[in-house]
Amino acid sequence: MNSNAPTPTPPAPVSLTRIGQIVIALVLAGLLIGFVPRWFSRHRLLATTHADSVITVDVVSPTVSKPDLGTPLPAEVVAFVEASVHARASGYLKYWFVDIGESVTNGQLLAEIDTPELDQQLAQARAELAQADAALDLARITADRWTELLKTASVSEQETAEKTADYTLKQANVAAASANVQRLVDLKGFDRVTAPFDGTITVRNTDIGQLIASGSGPELFREAQMDPLRVYVRVPQPLVHAIAPGQKAELIFQESQGRTFTATVTRTAGAVDPVSRTLQVELQVANPHGEILAGSYAQARFNEADDGNVLTLTDNALIFRAQGMQVAAVGSDNKVQLRSIRLGRDFGNTVEVLSGLQAGERVIVNPPDSIADGMTVRVTAPVKASLPK
Repeated sequence: MNSNAPTPTPPAPVSLTRIGQIVIALVLAGLLIGFVPRWFSRHRLLATTHADSVITVDVVSPTVSKPDLGTPLPAEVVAFVEASVHARASGYLKYWFVDIGESVTNGQLLAEIDTPELDQQLAQARAELAQADAALDLARITADRWTELLKTASVSEQETAEKTADYTLKQANVAAASANVQRLVDLKGFDRVTAPFDGTITVRNTDIGQLIASGSGPELFREAQMDPLRVYVRVPQPLVHAIAPGQKAELIFQESQGRTFTATVTRTAGAVDPVSRTLQVELQVANPHGEILAGSYAQARFNEADDGNVLTLTDNALIFRAQGMQVAAVGSDNKVQLRSIRLGRDFGNTVEVLSGLQAGERVIVNPPDSIADGMTVRVTAPVKASLPK
């Protein structure tokens, strides 16, 4: 063995610094593998939670349109002229000549009344008139005679004046008696009950032999003129300025399905009833064939009424709260603004907005009960507003 051979050099030891770097790298790798996914998951969760907390809503814009002013309104049909026929003479009904549903003309005889007491009064008045005429003749002769005797001084002026005054008194008595006779003759003429105008008898409240009392007695007949007819409609206050005389309207009757009758506005009351806040409007409708009955209930449509443009909004955007009628408007920053509004007419699916909104603003449809002022919402595509039909 060669003792002079070189001794092998041992391998150098691993540096502690190198080991520390490896350890640190492993720790960092572990932290990255475990923390970063958690951090991303947490932020995704927060983003999702925030997104879920924002309500998604549909919006609609109020529109300016011409509403249908032909909404049916309750109407009352009455006779053009209607009168209760009473007796002016007392007695017993002798005959009646017409019954309900019959057409009569002006002056036509409706009934006759037997007036025995009035006949006796008339006979007495005529006798008193004859007495007054006889007394007048005597007073005239006496006055003329005393006037002639005064010329010869056969009588005094006082006596002549008395006879002349007595003649004047007798003339007044004759005039009073004659007026009383004429009054009773005129009253006797009321034993014939006649129609006051052309029309139809709608009520007969008497029969042969019934005791008739003048003045305060019950009506004997009721007469109505059926062509044309008057129609009265109570128009709501928001529509009063759209109604004017000369406009046409359609009348609808429940018993005449599918048919309409044309009426014309003749006049309005000119003032709104402070109790009902409505305007009474009178119309006339022709009824030559008697198809419409007086006293009927009808519905009127004012199709020619023009109330200009109005702002309408769908009714499912309204909020009913203690603060009154409100809507939830959405601003340009998607923040909710609760608006108090004032409504006008109800057109069914839409309502008229008088104040509180402008055309083109975004209003939430079917707002949830939790909606509040200042809340942030997510808006979907605008919903097209429906117009009144």
